[in-house]
Amino acid sequence: MPLERKERLRKRNSERPEPLHGEDLALKSAAMFFGDELIHWLGIREKVRRIAPTELVELEVRHMYEDFLYEMENGMLYHFEFESDALTKDDLRRFREYEASTSRIYDAPVITYVICSSDVRKICKKLTEGINTYRVRMIRLKHMNADRILEDLAGRPEKTLTRRDMLPLLFVPLMGGQTGKQERILKSLRILKRSEPVLTTEDMGKMEAILYILAVKFLNKEELEGIKEEISMTILGQMIWDDALEKGRKEGREEGREEGREEGERQASERYSRLILLLDQENKTDQIIKIAADPKYREELYRKYGIVPDKT
Repeated sequence: MPLERKERLRKRNSERPEPLHGEDLALKSAAMFFGDELIHWLGIREKVRRIAPTELVELEVRHMYEDFLYEMENGMLYHFEFESDALTKDDLRRFREYEASTSRIYDAPVITYVICSSDVRKICKKLTEGINTYRVRMIRLKHMNADRILEDLAGRPEKTLTRRDMLPLLFVPLMGGQTGKQERILKSLRILKRSEPVLTTEDMGKMEAILYILAVKFLNKEELEGIKEEISMTILGQMIWDDALEKGRKEGREEGREEGREEGERQASERYSRLILLLDQENKTDQIIKIAADPKYREELYRKYGIVPDKT
């Protein structure tokens, strides 16, 4: 192999992947907290035994970061990758390499599932090189109808809903359908609000946090303003903004104007968004959901990253 090509390969393999996108982050969070429900909703019958580590370190000290890895009760490992673009041959080669290393490390067979939200009509899901053909199992979110799912959930009595029924709400912004993403997120938040008898407060906060991440990713400033009131009435909104709103109300009372409350709300929203972006860049998926359910931990990270309220 030419020296120049070897150097390019060495450099490429030593580089860490780019920071996670909001969509990947939301899907990884769903996989982390709703393992069995996610597996069954995707049509996979086997049960999850545990979540397996996804960072693989080889002897040559090269890190490979899988999106998600489940150890199943049937003795196999199910490797999940989340893709928002069309798959390339390089993607398939990377997945094949993940499979080979994972299988060797765990001494178990591996199947790769790709959860894809791309609009591309035809996606490459197999790669033939030499005498071997490598395949992944493709799950196309765009082939699912978000409008139908939302209509079904909205029309069902609260007592008939289950935790598993709620899971598709985390994916409806990525599915096919006629309605826009803002409307889907609004409807999902309203359905979640009705599901208090079904979900724990902690689970509701986690799901609302995932929808918030997707809202930040997909909606523009005006559209985010459109869901501001709905978010503020959720468990997530209450946990994030209570302290800031209280400070704002106090300021407003002292100065005799409403601007204090509005300023407190604006600052709380901006601080939370900045913290999400910083944790996203560091691939700390688990902490992003934890800050939604743990106000003390959220304040601890605000101090750690120097995210302080604007004094002006």
